Amino acid sequence: MAKKTYLPHLAYDSVIFGFSDGELKILIMEYHNTGLFALPGGFVQKTENLNDAVLRGLHERTGITNIYLEQFYTFGDMARFKPEVMQTLLEANGIDAKGEYKWMLDRFVTVAYYALINYKDVTPRPDALSDSCEWYPIKKLPKLILDHKLIVEKAIQTLRDNLDRKLVGGNLLPKKFTMNELQKVYEAILGAKLRRTTFQRKMLAADVLKRHEKQFSGKAHKAPYLYSFKK
Repeated sequence: MAKKTYLPHLAYDSVIFGFSDGELKILIMEYHNTGLFALPGGFVQKTENLNDAVLRGLHERTGITNIYLEQFYTFGDMARFKPEVMQTLLEANGIDAKGEYKWMLDRFVTVAYYALINYKDVTPRPDALSDSCEWYPIKKLPKLILDHKLIVEKAIQTLRDNLDRKLVGGNLLPKKFTMNELQKVYEAILGAKLRRTTFQRKMLAADVLKRHEKQFSGKAHKAPYLYSFKK
């Protein structure tokens, strides 16, 4: 992380969403020897595109490359400038914050992204400064550093605003899914229960789903149809 390699004053943070056990979850890092929790983030190399830097960071933390990614906001308030936090992270890893890494104590503007990932495809991996990279339900997040709580809240609101327009629910499921599974994703994102018949009518009327064979797992007359989103 030498200064000559990275753009100064510019960072990115990623809110990586997954869906499991009826809950919307995000990946959270715990930094080594600090008890501090944060969103996966990083810096942009001088020779790479911003989006490529984010995809690189996501691949390092999840092990996958085919990721639905959206840039949703830029955070640059003076209140997020707390060099003592980064100093704590560096020193906890035996890095001299006064030497060539002093640039990391400067003020940073961060570009925020949200990513939608099929939970079953991910093997979370911590980075060099972290002890763990784990899934946390959005209702049970640990206390996060800097303005990361605000970033999560903005990401969730953006996800809700885009729920129908960009069909983001499908990116959290396998390619084929039942109507009930899709409804559970919508309920997890919206934080509210939906009427089954109303939801089904709405989705079918939108003409965005393709129906496939039934999912047989018991009595044939109770087997649900499988669906996928149309291209």
